[in-house]
Formats: sequence, structure tokens, C-alpha cells
Amino acid sequence: MKIEILYPEICNLYGDLFNPDYLARSIHAEVIHTGLKDTPRFVSEKIDLVYMGTTTERGQELVRDALKPHLDAIRTRIAQGGVTLITGNAMEIFGEYIANEDGTRVEMLGLFPIHATRKMMSRYNSLYLGELGGFKIIGFKSQFGHAYGQNGQGLFHTIRGAGLNPDVMEEGLRDGNFMATYVIGPVVVMNPPFAKYVLELMGVENPTLAFEEVATDMYNTRLSEFSEPDRGFIYH
Repeated sequence: MKIEILYPEICNLYGDLFNPDYLARSIHAEVIHTGLKDTPRFVSEKIDLVYMGTTTERGQELVRDALKPHLDAIRTRIAQGGVTLITGNAMEIFGEYIANEDGTRVEMLGLFPIHATRKMMSRYNSLYLGELGGFKIIGFKSQFGHAYGQNGQGLFHTIRGAGLNPDVMEEGLRDGNFMATYVIGPVVVMNPPFAKYVLELMGVENPTLAFEEVATDMYNTRLSEFSEPDRGFIYH
């Protein structure tokens, strides 16, 4: 199997790159690193998982420019059920635009009818607890804004924390096997049930994870902590 990591030279904050690395270790997949000046391999060949992680504000614009020539290939991949996982603020690149505090806006790819706000002096930091398909998701958020608009079914349903924005319960974006979330860091490593879910979408039957026993123990410990009613969730 093949896993393609898009633009790892700039989409690499918060340990996000451990997500594709962990999945690749679990199934001994080939890992493809696609740079900003490269044509993505998913454009011309079968890729079992495309992954992209968090980047800087300038990085969002560089990624937008790199992906813009391949919009038709992205649409085709979504329509055909190709598995794609996007984490952190990389999700905003697939929306319509990002609104700045000064009234200007940065146009994005426009694949989903959402837009993001950007407040550089007001970072939102929080824990996150949600659910997907009968299992719980734990993670962290650290972002300069939220997204608004129609996110459809979303990816996760929020139990504690903010969804796509603090006013909605649905978190992230989902269209078939295209999945995007504001949750940052090694969300796949921290959530073995989600890791298996992604691998099953890729066509792996009864997947076994790398270091599964340790990962599961840590997941259960964090899940218990995140479920404590007095646990603080939002930090400024």
C-alpha cells in the first residue's frame, strides 16, 4: 500500500507527521513525500491514503498555490472514495476563504462551503473529546480562529470542546472518505480505534497496529482523564 504525505517541509507542526508514519509502520506501507514543487502522486496513480498536516499562515497560501492546478484530481479522488486525512489548520485550505481581522481575506481552494476567521492575538487552545462511529476521539486544538458555514455531517461529533466553531457540535469536514479536522498532533497515534478505522477505509482487513497494547493503554488513560467532569478544557 502507498501513503502520500503532502508538503512535509512546511506541513509538519505539532508532531502531525507521526500520523502517516504510525499508519505506515502498522501495515508496512510505502511512504511518499511530496514537496511543494512536485506533482502529487495521487494525480496519476492509486494512493491508498493522502495525508496533510498543520502549517503556518504563510504555508496555507503556499499549499493553496501548489494544489490549485490539481483541483480536478482532488474532486475525482473524493468522488471515487480515495481516503484523505487532513489535520489542523490545513483544513481551512479546502474552504472558500480566510477572513483577516483587518477586513481583508485570503482566497482558498473553494472545495467546501466554509470560511475561516483569523484572530492572531486570540489563540484558541483546548482539549477535545468527540466521537465517531461508536468510539471516542481525544485530542488537542490550538488555532487562531474557527470555521463557519456548511460542514455537512462533519467528521466528529463533539462531546466537550468546540466543533467546527464553538456554536456547532459537528467538528471538521467529511465528504465520503475525505476527512478533515482541526484536531492537531498525532491524533491517529493517540486514538487506536480511529487508526484502525482509517486503515479499514484503506482496505486493510482486521488491522493490527504498531505498539497496539501500549497505544491502547495510553488511550484509555487519556480518555478517562478527558471524561472527568471537572477537567478544564479551554486555555487562553
